[in-house]
Amino acid sequence: AELDEHALGVNVSEIEAPFELKERSRSELVAEVREKLGTIVGANVEIGQPISHRIDAMLSGTKANIAIKLFGDDLNRMFTLGNEIKGAIQDIPGIADLNVEQQIERPQLIISPKREMLAKFGISLPEFSEFVNVCLAGETVSQVYEKGKSFDLTVRVRDDLRDEMEKIRNLMIDTSDGKKIPLNYIAEVRSAMGPNTISRENVKRKIVISANVADRDLRSVVNDIQARVDKDIKLPEGYHLEYGGQFESEQAASRTLLLTSLMSIAVIFLLLYHEFRSVKESAIILINLPLALIGGVFALLMTTGEVSIPAIIGFISLFGIATRNGMLLISHYNHLQQEEGINVYDSVIRGSMDRLNPILMTALSSALALIPLALGGDLPGNEIQSPMAKVILGGLLTSTFLNGFIIPIVYLMMHPKKQPLTISNYETNSHI
Repeated sequence: AELDEHALGVNVSEIEAPFELKERSRSELVAEVREKLGTIVGANVEIGQPISHRIDAMLSGTKANIAIKLFGDDLNRMFTLGNEIKGAIQDIPGIADLNVEQQIERPQLIISPKREMLAKFGISLPEFSEFVNVCLAGETVSQVYEKGKSFDLTVRVRDDLRDEMEKIRNLMIDTSDGKKIPLNYIAEVRSAMGPNTISRENVKRKIVISANVADRDLRSVVNDIQARVDKDIKLPEGYHLEYGGQFESEQAASRTLLLTSLMSIAVIFLLLYHEFRSVKESAIILINLPLALIGGVFALLMTTGEVSIPAIIGFISLFGIATRNGMLLISHYNHLQQEEGINVYDSVIRGSMDRLNPILMTALSSALALIPLALGGDLPGNEIQSPMAKVILGGLLTSTFLNGFIIPIVYLMMHPKKQPLTISNYETNSHI
């Protein structure tokens, strides 16, 4: 269990509280919960949703959108710097649940060997370490089986012989010549205060300053944090900062999705050219892409205002949906001209009317399925599905509406003198 990614220390608790929204939005509820929990003295509180918490923990090791990792050697100095960073960025708009990783001092017993005395009495360091470990922590020497279960048999000094520091100093250790001497002859036993936990990454000690983002996009908040820290915080030599969290993964995913988008457009164009054998008509169909993007952008602008990874995936999904409507129109225009000998203008008018119902039916069926996802963004677990549904829904509306006007107009502009391919035209061209 200790190796589990979701393992928590004894000083950390996680509570999942299901709720139903009736008269308030999720952001209003979360803001009030933050306000009330912020009055608890001595507790650091982070509020989020189960899925996003798991994603944040996998990306940066902390259950927050942003993790500022401070690396160094002196924990006390790092804790001071962490609080300075917290004070410098706490007034940045959009920051919520700003916390510095807790470092609580607790009493410790330090046993430091005196190497000269160890050499004098012929005791090696491994022997000394083994003695201290057996006396205080105990050593498993065997297993006991009882009622089908096995239990470790651990040997150590009795509790009444090690419950005080002076008793520990008087524990007797064997020398090389078989004599026994008190532990304080060969070691310094003292009490001190030390940190409750020491976190490391790549062998370096670290302290994490974590924060969530509310009512603002993640990327701009991170940019403001980096600018403020660079301006106000001077790190000593040997100390450095690293920024982690969702935005780091979002940057890499955005680059991948940008490449994927370009490849998708190229593949769509090749498929269209293979179908219509015309660069001109393939380009006309691709005009649907910006028509769909307009709706997706407005949908985000009117709702969250954030361009997230699910939203980008929604834009990519729009490519195929938008080109479908253009293909229905262009292919029917060509069919009317080639099979029925109708001129360009009449084929555009008739073809647009013929394909209006099929286009509306397919768009409406998709939109009705997306509406529950788009409206359920405040529900737990919908933080990934909702932005994607909003983008696709907005793109469907604009591409379907504008497709009936823009595509016919552009088609007429690019085919002003195109003659219908009839049998008589074909015979005349062949004779010539």
